[in-house]
Amino acid sequence: MAIDQKTATGCPEQEQQKEEPQKNDEPLTPRVSRRLFLSSLGAAGLAATAPPLLAASVVSEPAVMEQAESAGPSGFVPLTLKVNGKSYSLRLDPRTTLLDCLRENLNLPGTKKGCDHGQCGACTVHVNGQRVNSCLSFAMMHSADEITTIEGIGQPGNLHAMQAAFIEHDAYQCGYCTSGQIMSAVAVLSEPVGPTDDDVTQAMYGNICRCGAYPNIIAAVQAGRNQTDRKPA
Repeated sequence: MAIDQKTATGCPEQEQQKEEPQKNDEPLTPRVSRRLFLSSLGAAGLAATAPPLLAASVVSEPAVMEQAESAGPSGFVPLTLKVNGKSYSLRLDPRTTLLDCLRENLNLPGTKKGCDHGQCGACTVHVNGQRVNSCLSFAMMHSADEITTIEGIGQPGNLHAMQAAFIEHDAYQCGYCTSGQIMSAVAVLSEPVGPTDDDVTQAMYGNICRCGAYPNIIAAVQAGRNQTDRKPA
């Protein structure tokens, strides 16, 4: 009977007695692996450093915003421009071009931004009667100058002779370069330009028409010149 009980338990009394001391000898804490140690070390380091970083970002962000707000307006400078016979008091970034000032600050979009490199002539305006590429000139340079844009040349119902000639000769297609073409054509009226079409072509070389309406443009300029010459002084 005793043998059957030992067999049912699966281990003899001697084996059980031998195993009990082994159980008592096991360590109270589980064995720590290298991977567990490194992962716990990394988590502890993250927990220790995260709060200062978060606090620093919260503190520094308003400071940066306040610095940007205070530095922005202080970089602007006062400026008075006389455009189309009217004076405008402005505060501008000194780097603002005359073209951007006319379009963005004075709401005079007739002067077009084409290449922005002084190569197409779409931004042509008059400064003291001389044609100028406004994309190559800073607004700050013209505080004492008389500036004229296409809006100051003529308006519907009171067109300049050159504007009327461009309409009569259909001297445009898309129309984007037209304001610059007319500004240069009006300047030609007071410049020493010969009477031939080749002379006009040479005088207008700085104005590009990507639609290729050059024959009509030359015809319009010549018609505007003739009409102006016939007017009594």
